[in-house]
Amino acid sequence: MTGAVITLSRPPSLGPLLALGALHSPFKRPRPGAEFPGGDRLVLPGLRVDLARLAAYERVCAFPTGEDSLPLTYPHVLGFPLAMRLMSGRDFPLPLLGLVHTSIEITRRAALPATGTYELAVHVDRLAPHRKGTEAVVVTELRADGRPAGAGPVWTSTSTYLARHRTGPDPAEGCPTPTADRTAPAPHRPTPDAAPTTRTPDVPEPACPFPGRAGAGPLPVLDEWRLAGDVGRRYGSASGDRNPIHLHALTARLFGFPRAIAHGMWTVARCLAAHGVPPEVRVRAEFRAPVLLPGTVVFAADGSRFELRRPGEGGRVHVSGRVDALGDAPSDAVTPRPV
Repeated sequence: MTGAVITLSRPPSLGPLLALGALHSPFKRPRPGAEFPGGDRLVLPGLRVDLARLAAYERVCAFPTGEDSLPLTYPHVLGFPLAMRLMSGRDFPLPLLGLVHTSIEITRRAALPATGTYELAVHVDRLAPHRKGTEAVVVTELRADGRPAGAGPVWTSTSTYLARHRTGPDPAEGCPTPTADRTAPAPHRPTPDAAPTTRTPDVPEPACPFPGRAGAGPLPVLDEWRLAGDVGRRYGSASGDRNPIHLHALTARLFGFPRAIAHGMWTVARCLAAHGVPPEVRVRAEFRAPVLLPGTVVFAADGSRFELRRPGEGGRVHVSGRVDALGDAPSDAVTPRPV
């Protein structure tokens, strides 16, 4: 990593960053072979969690409330404003508008007390070719104060964000990243696709089998959830992600959706709240299709694997993932480059 290390005194404000990213987006023309070699690393020391906001997040995601422990997915909420600062900058080559969250991998190596003090760090690890465009790989790390000098992060996430554009005649070798998460098309993103008028957001695309799922049939259904129309507004209030596609049907229709859609990170958090995770764990989830609000979905799981899908036989999968205790995770897990 060749960029600068920038220490922040407080979390960035999301609103101005989203506006800045929207202003810069029309002037960015992503193309095959795009590079971002000098990405900065943003560091926020002395971070304390707002317990009232945390409680609201726990309630909307169905995590237990009042415990001195951060839900596995909550550090993503803390790091999101830093990621937006990086991806809204003039030097970031991909347009913020149209960027789509495609996957996330989270590793927790120790307990995360809600009352603890942390250092948060975010950087863009690299850009990678994708058969539909270019993906940005964003790494978020959380370090706990009081740990020995040189100790690694207690929590790490690696997210991929896809910018769609024309690619060369030969698709990328190997298995492509699964269909983009149209439930959380990078929560800052006001449009579901680069060309919503030519593609219905709720049309499935072929995706590579999830690790450990090749040739497997549907997972057994454990529960059915009826989702209220205000889930997006409640999660947006708790997380700070107030993308209009998640808030109201009227604003969602402006961007090609028939109704508001749930945040992708809410769908993952809700699944993990139901599934449960061990103290030291690696989770990977892939976003496949939007969840319309209000709506009904089923939660299915079998051992380490889980998914959220439509009810009925052959119901479309919205999110698929797996939960592995550290030491048991599959060998194809994504690993960020050392920095």
